[in-house]
Amino acid sequence: MLNMTPQQIVVELDKYIIGQDDAKRAVAVAIRNRWRRRKLDEEIAREVYPKNIIMIGPTGVGKTEIARRLAKLTGAPFIKVEASKFTEVGYHGRDVESMIRDLLDQAINMVREEMAQEVCVKATASANERIVDLLLPGFNSDVKGDSGYVPMEQSEERRNHTRLRLIEQVKAGRLDAREIELTLNSKPQASMMFASMGLDQMDPDMANMFERMIPEQSQTRKMVVSEARKVLIEQETDKLLDKDKITAEAINRTENSGIVFLDEIDKIATGSGGGKQGGPDISRQGVQRDLLPVVEGSVVTTRYGSVHTDHILFIAAGAFHVASVSDLMPELQGRFPIRVELSPLTREDFVRILTEPDNALTKQQQALLGVEGLTVSFDDNAIDAIAQMAAQANTMLENIGARRLMTIIEKVFEEVNFDASERVARGDTTFTMSESFVREQVAAIVQDEDLSKFVL
Repeated sequence: MLNMTPQQIVVELDKYIIGQDDAKRAVAVAIRNRWRRRKLDEEIAREVYPKNIIMIGPTGVGKTEIARRLAKLTGAPFIKVEASKFTEVGYHGRDVESMIRDLLDQAINMVREEMAQEVCVKATASANERIVDLLLPGFNSDVKGDSGYVPMEQSEERRNHTRLRLIEQVKAGRLDAREIELTLNSKPQASMMFASMGLDQMDPDMANMFERMIPEQSQTRKMVVSEARKVLIEQETDKLLDKDKITAEAINRTENSGIVFLDEIDKIATGSGGGKQGGPDISRQGVQRDLLPVVEGSVVTTRYGSVHTDHILFIAAGAFHVASVSDLMPELQGRFPIRVELSPLTREDFVRILTEPDNALTKQQQALLGVEGLTVSFDDNAIDAIAQMAAQANTMLENIGARRLMTIIEKVFEEVNFDASERVARGDTTFTMSESFVREQVAAIVQDEDLSKFVL
């Protein structure tokens, strides 16, 4: 985990998320506390539990983006799940503990990739050696001194000389177009073969038994050296990696650095009405009861071993339009002591979203049309017009926050995106987005409320 102060974390989040300072500060402190905990003595560190966060706010204001950017920033194992996923089938739907298994899978992929980088040079060298063996079939067979006219010493010397020349050519890429025959051994993943049967819900020991029963398949393929090198590097990397070490490190990261983002948690709240004895409320309450031990701290059995969830950070989020946080089970509420309310976005926020972030929609459109050779620029008034129309559409229709900007931008650029290549072919390589052009493209739709429901 990066050693970043809360202020540094907030500065990095500001590059992608506009406003919502309270939420940024809360998650920044939570991440910093995890770093602080790892510096403590083991005895006291066991007693310091993460302060789980619940973010409350309408859709499209940055709740998911904050968690996603935070995970990238810290390099921590991260999984985003929707609480409603656990209510889709029957009463409980998908097993709640499956999100911890998915989190561990993410951690294993991360650790394996890091360790693969460490052995990359050695794996590449071994792969090049194997390519030379394939280019010279039978070259390594024993040559007896009395089996021909060439003495054994000279034959060995010539063999080594030829091999060195080939290795140099392979490294330089001069033989990348040469075709070789490669035998590939693979074992289909049980999780893919039995996906419709819900293998991820199965007991880990049973799942491992199924995987051992599946026979290994081999096939011979012809491919050029450049493609074969990638396959062979992957195979050599697998040989060099210590799978037990990867698993141990991944479990450690999951337990101490893992982040679970529980989206749409308001969908499992039972509502303020109360008194219902049937219907979806049974499922919602059941999911809350299942979530409680996982968030509180329990042991989840996975195919790689047991994972303790005591120090995993849970960040929940929901719009809470119909229900409120108080409609969740009191025990579950207590597991999310930090509550942050995110404010709806205003026209001024939309202007900043369109201009400030590194991944602003306007910058994305400029980059996409730049591929065609068309240089796009924006008048300040054009940006204001787009922001105003997005705010107006959110007021007239459903408030979907910053996602409304995507709809408006696509509508504004519809004509330009369609004929960009023809414009460039005519020699028109620049285009300035003006306020009048923006209003011409969108105003009629915004004014027609019935049409805007479908288009915007």
